[in-house]
Amino acid sequence: QVQLVESGGGLVQPGGSLRLSCAASGIILSFYRMGWYRQAPGKQRELVTIITTGGSTNYADSVKGRFTISRDNAKNTVYLQMNSLKPEDTAVYYCNANKVFSDSDYWGQGTQVTVSS
Repeated sequence: QVQLVESGGGLVQPGGSLRLSCAASGIILSFYRMGWYRQAPGKQRELVTIITTGGSTNYADSVKGRFTISRDNAKNTVYLQMNSLKPEDTAVYYCNANKVFSDSDYWGQGTQVTVSS
């Protein structure tokens, strides 16, 4: 059974930092393109960032220079370091594992990030 478990969310003041983790079981993350998505209340889920199996990364314009995705294959875990957080970053953040050219696509349950003073 495949599980992606996010952790590290919480309440932080504007300008603060959080690091989200996505730990996988049942799959080997190094074989998957990993992504972080977010969904704010009343809005559609949007892509925040992805990291390919080769380590290439892409970021949404809204988070470039502030967020960093990384992966630790030995720990089967992907991270999202979020710095200089803004109130508009408030959302539920979801981890996604996608194996390109296959039907393998998995989601975590989400972790809430709230940026507020």
